[in-house]
Amino acid sequence: MKTHPAIERHGLIGDLQTAALVADDGTVDWFCSPRFDSPSLFAALLDPGRGGRLRITPDTGDYVARQLYLPGTAVLITRFMTPDGVGEVTDFMPVRGTEATDRHLLVRLVRVVRGQMRFVVECSPAFDYGRVDHKYEIGEHGVAFRSARGDANLSIVRAPGAPPAADGGLRPDGNGGVRAVVTASAGQSGGVVLETAPDGPPRLWPPDAVLGLLDETRDFWRGWIGRSRYRGRWREMVERAAITLKLMTYAPTGALVAAPTAGLPEMVGGERNWDYRYTWVRDGSFSVYALLGLGFEEEAAAFLRWLGDRVREAGERRSPLQIMYRIDGSGDLHEETLTHLEGYRGSRPVRVGNGAAAQLQLDIYGEAMDSIHLADRHGLRIGHAGWTHVRGMVDWLCENWDRRDAGLWETRGGPKDFVYGRLMSWVAFDRAIRLARDRALPADLDRWTGMRDAVREQIMDRGWDPGRAAFVQHYGGTVLDASLLYMPLVGFTAPGDPMWQSTLDAMETELVSDSLVYRYDPGASPDGLRGAEGTFSMCTFWYVDALARSGRLEQARVTFEKMLTYSSPLGLYAEEIGPTGEQLGNFPQAFSHLALITSAMALDERLDHGPAGRRGRRPDGSSGGAFS
Repeated sequence: MKTHPAIERHGLIGDLQTAALVADDGTVDWFCSPRFDSPSLFAALLDPGRGGRLRITPDTGDYVARQLYLPGTAVLITRFMTPDGVGEVTDFMPVRGTEATDRHLLVRLVRVVRGQMRFVVECSPAFDYGRVDHKYEIGEHGVAFRSARGDANLSIVRAPGAPPAADGGLRPDGNGGVRAVVTASAGQSGGVVLETAPDGPPRLWPPDAVLGLLDETRDFWRGWIGRSRYRGRWREMVERAAITLKLMTYAPTGALVAAPTAGLPEMVGGERNWDYRYTWVRDGSFSVYALLGLGFEEEAAAFLRWLGDRVREAGERRSPLQIMYRIDGSGDLHEETLTHLEGYRGSRPVRVGNGAAAQLQLDIYGEAMDSIHLADRHGLRIGHAGWTHVRGMVDWLCENWDRRDAGLWETRGGPKDFVYGRLMSWVAFDRAIRLARDRALPADLDRWTGMRDAVREQIMDRGWDPGRAAFVQHYGGTVLDASLLYMPLVGFTAPGDPMWQSTLDAMETELVSDSLVYRYDPGASPDGLRGAEGTFSMCTFWYVDALARSGRLEQARVTFEKMLTYSSPLGLYAEEIGPTGEQLGNFPQAFSHLALITSAMALDERLDHGPAGRRGRRPDGSSGGAFS
């Protein structure tokens, strides 16, 4: 267990094309290159022995570590405090632009603040999840790693002409990597630069050049977050969530990954270990509301263009949308098991790829259509060709909304008539009708209206259980499902409706534990997988919103404040929270941070203006069309 730092003891850095996790012991234990969804170079998070890592840590076990972000940035500082001295490791990745590249830099700067410290530097890459061998050559300025699946250099940061650090330079560690022990005193600094797909041997990095990259990276992030319009009560947490979402966005396409990691368990030792390094239509569509609410119209428009391409491609193939795609829009997400990796704290299997991509999940049409409609209200107008493809998508839904599907939670226990899927089908028809009417766009409004009304009547007839006095997970069942917290959020039901109030009361009794919300009870509704799971962070934030809309403002605020105490020390969230407050699942999770942002905005609105908020308030904005 000591060799697997807790999930919450990590910070995230990235360059808008890939990302890395840095543990508070100074280890980069997750890094994929050249993209989020590429094979890993470092994956010690999943297997300390075989996964590979880049480590800079005190040469003693007697230290206290703390992590923080340079305010308003994605520059991570890990501080080590020992009886003999205090040192810092500053980690960052210079931002790459919108042109895809295989060359990425991961910079690690070391500085002694007080006293004297000895640091151990270790680098042992494991290309392609540790499935291929590599060779290495130590040179004057660092070490070159070469493999059939990629190359990398580890270069030294040192002033030209300066002697090597005390105790010598990099030496073989006997296991395919290198190791050095460095002694430094107060005021001294150095570091290393990891470069993927290098165009030559390792080179000496002068400190001034590296500090220039640090300044550029700092200024980029502060300039970006400075565009945020949020000025509410929880500005620090909201801005950290926004930066985290930006870090998980692939700049060349605008696609948002659900998380930058794979294989982290929803319960330690269990089998619910998935690969989240892809773009879900659902997650990306949810991001549009958060991005527009914060004032990031360009990022929202970029995702909508990506979504528009997927809608067009599905229409041309006369096939439904996939629920997820690779960040470049391709649809091959073949799932395989990495049997040679032991898994995070023994949690097997370790999966890469995602077999759920082929599932039918009807709710994605509602989320997509809601984001397109919302974007239109912010000035991101849809073009003629884009509307033609959207209209085809809605017509497809007319023929298919009444099918059984796998549901929001991607269960592997067989298709059912999930109420959430029907709810979001209603949203799809409703938003399409509104958009067509508002913009005088051609559409079969009579048909769409009939479908919208039919879905609503079916939900009220078959999704409501009189015995439980609640809306339930699927037709014919009695299980509650936290996804239905979304009912008042999308306007399907009034927050004060007695049927909704009794549903909320039932959820509080059965799904809420000290303000934290379980998405459903796997024991009562088997989902085809063994084991339990933690509470679902997105659902807890949805619960806050539902409470606020229902007039329970004091309860909503206390629940929100409690939820903030469960974040990692850096303000980050995984997918779930375990029984003792530990983060569970892939980390950080886009869903959780999106829901935090929207929940904070909604709670601010209602605390300032009452439970109803300012009805119809949608700030205008324009930065070009969402997609054409």
